[in-house]
Amino acid sequence: MHRDLVYLVQTDTTAGFLSCSAERLALIKERPRRKPFLKALAHFSDIQNIGRVPAIHRAMVRRSKKRSFILPNGESFRVVHERHKAFIEKFGWCFTTSANRHGESFDEAYARKMCDVVVESIEGFSAKEPSGIWRLHRTGKVKIR
Repeated sequence: MHRDLVYLVQTDTTAGFLSCSAERLALIKERPRRKPFLKALAHFSDIQNIGRVPAIHRAMVRRSKKRSFILPNGESFRVVHERHKAFIEKFGWCFTTSANRHGESFDEAYARKMCDVVVESIEGFSAKEPSGIWRLHRTGKVKIR
């Protein structure tokens, strides 16, 4: 497994590109390099490497399924619980994004053409509802999506 390759994977929410290289993902997605990518984590203990979850939100983050969070320091993450968790464990973490051009809908032919490695299950790929995104503050939270 190479950290700089881009993988096409059916995630627990939608078909997505995963890579440890934000530059490669930005190039493929045709989106600004300064716009950060979400980090997919396999374990809650990995959160401590990217930032601190405010105490008021820790229980919600631990219980969440299919939710992404933006920490007060601007870093964003999602802890994966389902089928591609084993894939992410091999890397420790991965940047993740939907498998489409920035602002467009899922196109499987485009996604297959742009990735380096296709990780396909028997179910194939599908564009489902993306994860909800919450911005966490020290005293509150705001739903972004």
